[in-house]
Amino acid sequence: MRQPSKGPQQIPVVVLAGFLGSGKTTLLNHLLHRSGGTRIGAIVNDFGAIEIDALAVAGALGDSTVSLGNGCLCCAVDSSELDAYLERLARPDAGIDVIVIEASGLAEPQELVRMLLASEHPGIVYGGLVEVVDAAEFDATRARHPEIDRHLALADLVVVNKLDRAADAERVLGTVRGLTDHAAVVPATYGRIDPGFLFDCRPSEERVGQLSFDDLHDRDRDRGDHEGHLHTQYDSLSFASDVPLDPRRVIAFLDGRPDGLYRIKGYVDFGAYDTVNRYAVHAVGPFLRFYPEPWPGDEARRTQLVLIGSGIDAAALEKDLRACTSDAPHTADEHGMWGVLRYVREPEEAA
Repeated sequence: MRQPSKGPQQIPVVVLAGFLGSGKTTLLNHLLHRSGGTRIGAIVNDFGAIEIDALAVAGALGDSTVSLGNGCLCCAVDSSELDAYLERLARPDAGIDVIVIEASGLAEPQELVRMLLASEHPGIVYGGLVEVVDAAEFDATRARHPEIDRHLALADLVVVNKLDRAADAERVLGTVRGLTDHAAVVPATYGRIDPGFLFDCRPSEERVGQLSFDDLHDRDRDRGDHEGHLHTQYDSLSFASDVPLDPRRVIAFLDGRPDGLYRIKGYVDFGAYDTVNRYAVHAVGPFLRFYPEPWPGDEARRTQLVLIGSGIDAAALEKDLRACTSDAPHTADEHGMWGVLRYVREPEEAA
């Protein structure tokens, strides 16, 4: 029987990219004010000697900001150097729940993702690529920088921002959706997306360490007009089953997950296939990883999953997940877990 990894709790690292002026810093500041007590660390990469974006974010984050100026992160550092920056935020005494790398407007997202996937830091896990698009300037930006098509194809989540300023918002949304590869595409104004897309929000009354983002003044709440309602629409599904899931069926479901399904998180009970461990699952876009861990002695054994996306068919997903259950009494065959174990972080990796 495979033993669970003894490595530390891993912190998701989200890459926030987009061309100059698309609204990345506005989106990040929105997440800070809506974090519900979740502690966010940020690596802010300005292009230029005066780090304007870092100054805008640092007022909210304080010591939880790492600022890199005068150059693109994807060109200025390698994976080992990035690990050194991540170490400042991922150390246990920092109490950070999620790390956001705000790339410069001229960065190459593919290189940043490559560096994260090549990271040897045991305390972090890739949390997805979020590409921010300026809807009002989309056509002009695409004409000047045709590489935006490639960036969109790489993204796990695309935020089409400034829709209130776009002359033909629906056309822009349709074009962006046509350029993505299975990514969730969500509309936004003023960078307002639901933080649930990117991280788990703690209860708003919970205080975390010496810094609580609930103490921040949320200017959005002071607005008296309808602007506060102009944030993204998203779909979510909560799935629970007291019947164990068949690992082969689960892998088939995950391999065929639909366009727009951005995130899957939770715990899976594989029943007789592993009677010792439950399997925490972390999926963002095409990235997938399982983490076996011993069942808590006082907790009922059941599968509990949350699926988040844009334009997903929750009823169809529920039906597909129900089809993964298997209540027939049987002895697990030795090959049944092979598909799952391909996505388990090896103990020697986490050491």
